[in-house]
Amino acid sequence: MARRPPPEPRAYDVLVIGSGAAGLTAALTLPPHLTIAVLAKGDIDAGSTAWAQGGIAAVLEPGDTWESHIADTMIAGAGLNHRATVEFVVEQASAAIDRLAALGVPFNLETDGEGRAGETNSERWHLTREGGHSHRRIVHVDDATGWAVQQALHAAAAARPNIALVPGMVALDLVTERHVEGERFAARGCHGVYAYDSASRHVVRFTAKAVVLATGGASRVYQYSTNPDGSTGDGIAMAWRAGCRVSNMEFNQFHPTCLYHPQVKNFLITEAARGEGGHLRLPPTPAEAARGVTAGDRFMARYDDRLELAPRDIVARAIDAEMKRLGISHVLLDIAHLGADFVRLHFPTIHARLLELGIDCTTQPIPVVPAAHYSCGGVMVDLAGRTDLAGLWAAGEVTQSGLHGANRLASNSLLECLVFGQAVADDIMAQWDPAATVPEIRPWDESRVTDSDEEVVVTHNWAELRRFMWDYVGIVRTDKRLERAAHRVKLLRKEVADYYGNFRVTPDLIELRNLVTVADLIVRSARARKESRGLHFTSDYPRTADVARDTVLDPVMVRS
Repeated sequence: MARRPPPEPRAYDVLVIGSGAAGLTAALTLPPHLTIAVLAKGDIDAGSTAWAQGGIAAVLEPGDTWESHIADTMIAGAGLNHRATVEFVVEQASAAIDRLAALGVPFNLETDGEGRAGETNSERWHLTREGGHSHRRIVHVDDATGWAVQQALHAAAAARPNIALVPGMVALDLVTERHVEGERFAARGCHGVYAYDSASRHVVRFTAKAVVLATGGASRVYQYSTNPDGSTGDGIAMAWRAGCRVSNMEFNQFHPTCLYHPQVKNFLITEAARGEGGHLRLPPTPAEAARGVTAGDRFMARYDDRLELAPRDIVARAIDAEMKRLGISHVLLDIAHLGADFVRLHFPTIHARLLELGIDCTTQPIPVVPAAHYSCGGVMVDLAGRTDLAGLWAAGEVTQSGLHGANRLASNSLLECLVFGQAVADDIMAQWDPAATVPEIRPWDESRVTDSDEEVVVTHNWAELRRFMWDYVGIVRTDKRLERAAHRVKLLRKEVADYYGNFRVTPDLIELRNLVTVADLIVRSARARKESRGLHFTSDYPRTADVARDTVLDPVMVRS
């Protein structure tokens, strides 16, 4: 297939990298007189936002309080959260949900038993409860909230003539002062991004006065993940290469209940299934199976008094421990006792998908395993979403804002995107200088590379990376496993750097390069934490330290 001519550079006032809840919220909050481009790696709706099943947490139930939501968040985060950030997000939650409702998100309604909805928001919306929450505070759209939110934000952005939605752009590297044409001593800052255009198969320059990173997390660094394939840590890796600090990369949330099925590798069974009363059970013993028993004993009582409503890290470790103890491949999530009508009403998407796979969850338990789900660490930002690099803001899962600490509380993730997406846009406008200009940026240089004839190298390294990250840097860690992972990451970094320096970039190569960078950051962070806290559990240091400290990595200090 012939390659098209290189596209011309594109200039905007604001460039948003990522088209999920955080990026689209930022774009929609910015004023209409600015030109804005929203870049998506694939389709506009292909990111993690559309995959979110659970909902959005906010204090809406009578008797619930901001302080209670803050306390629940801090407890789940094992004390590593920044209280100022938690307060900032929790106090803006209901307003963020109101804005989504105004855009047409059809949140499920609560009725009084006669089909009549209440008049205020707290009376109108049906609230569910999820693990770690002390109250019902999750607004939702059945079990597909993220999809409804994504569709509403996408439609609103598409209707704005000043917002260009640009799919098929794989972000490659941030444009900084080292890319400025002819200005030897250009001021340090971010001026745009180089992105691989999947249509033309060329690298395009996008320039802007302000750049927003909203690229999501990095869970695809693991072999098993609930995330879409594009969750490869691109924003974290690009920001790190551009000189930004990252923090708390060791805290990778493993969702306890990913469907265990040979044909489907990343179908999530929502947290709300346990929040509404689902039971985790062992598979039946051979003797039980012979008697027609479909599910064995419940086991969470051995691990936590909150049973299935314990925070995700506790539930995931409990499942992992039972699987290792018994040598089994999965456990079971049983929601059949909730009643067929209840299951079909509250979990229609899950019910329909499982039926396609031959599982009727109204009568049968669901086979589940833990899977990498959410990156609690990322690019360090303040309450305005500012990074260490002038001209670069970030929002959502790509960041470490201080909200989640050592473990994210259920349904706080979309909330963070909405609140920080707006905060970033507000701060950009507070600093806006209409007279500011973007310097001349050099085009992407392909003069010393050729097309690769060994794509198998990329595929092999990708598979090897994900496998050893799962085996050595997974739910339970040890110093020896982490040492082995560090050794393998070092070898892969060299191989990928050599390959990158000799061949033209492809989407797979770009993602592999970023995944290797992210894996290195995760391993470095995990080796630095000599305790067990939240999502980071190590058999060599099982106790939690008295003082909670962030793990901060600075690219200036890390040389090898």
